[in-house]
Amino acid sequence: MDDRTLTDLLRRFGLSDKEVDTYLSLLEHGEAKASTVADAAGVSKRYVYSVSESLEERGFVEVNDHVVPTTIRANPPEEVIERLRSDVDAMRPGLAERYSRVERQAEQFEVIKSRVTVLKRVRSLLEDADSEVTLSLTAGQVPEVSEALADAVDRGVLVLLVVSDADLDADDPTLSGVANVVRTWGEAMPTLLTVDSAAGVVAPPELLRRSTTDRQAIAFAQEQLAPVIVGSFLGNYWPAATEARVADSAPLPAEYTNFRHTVLQATLRLRAGDPPRVTIAGRRTDDDEPVDIVGRVVETRQGMVEPTNNEFPVEHSLVVETDDGEVTVGGQGAFVEDVEADLVRIEPDDE
Repeated sequence: MDDRTLTDLLRRFGLSDKEVDTYLSLLEHGEAKASTVADAAGVSKRYVYSVSESLEERGFVEVNDHVVPTTIRANPPEEVIERLRSDVDAMRPGLAERYSRVERQAEQFEVIKSRVTVLKRVRSLLEDADSEVTLSLTAGQVPEVSEALADAVDRGVLVLLVVSDADLDADDPTLSGVANVVRTWGEAMPTLLTVDSAAGVVAPPELLRRSTTDRQAIAFAQEQLAPVIVGSFLGNYWPAATEARVADSAPLPAEYTNFRHTVLQATLRLRAGDPPRVTIAGRRTDDDEPVDIVGRVVETRQGMVEPTNNEFPVEHSLVVETDDGEVTVGGQGAFVEDVEADLVRIEPDDE
């Protein structure tokens, strides 16, 4: 091993350049006076005394100050290495304990260069979905993720799907069971996926339509970005597509933390002439005070199923008739409604 490599390794144990030079000089002499080491290491005699005390504390040397003149002896390398190894072993449990307490965060952005990897990421994210999926995908790729979509629907996840680059009707088997609401669009559009407003994929249409292209996709895990993608999906692409299929309303009672899903289910019940009763846990938007609302849904404002009646793309709200009058309820971030809902239980209205 050359001197440079040995010096670099000693630095990893916290030795400064001068400490390394002093220690290597002592190794060559075995035992020497401070003045001898100072001349060999190119430092002052006073510095040698100071460095030697530091090296002695770490077990590298022994200072013989009971003799005159004082001498400094390098400890056998085997003893030094054994002490360093013992220190490392002693640190391992504490380091491991602290490391295990910290959940490693997923990379916030990943560049994807192949169609196969895009579809793999889409399937993986769909499998992890807990409450909501918004997805636009070309008709040719839907069969490759249809199983993951159907599983998400079965788990109670709200799935809003735009199938692009195709002209499909409501009876097409490709659309069966893969979403709560499916819309179609004859033009090619980007693949946009968001899951639980926290992660997703954005890919240009060329990447999924052609095997050779220099276009790239982005997978992201960013809670600030995902709502922006959802807003673009609901505001730009969803209204441009044509409604093709709407799943039946879910069995009751049911609980939802995803407010858009609540609004969809309430809308379907209202249109079937069966207005549901809701119990809502949330907060008042004017003073941020916790509140529980119990009442019957008499109206919804939404843009998920036709005919839509919301005034802006992300407006999805309930009007609930309570014993104290009508109350408007919105989802996370609500500000125009009376109440921001955290959890909603929907039940049949027995009255």
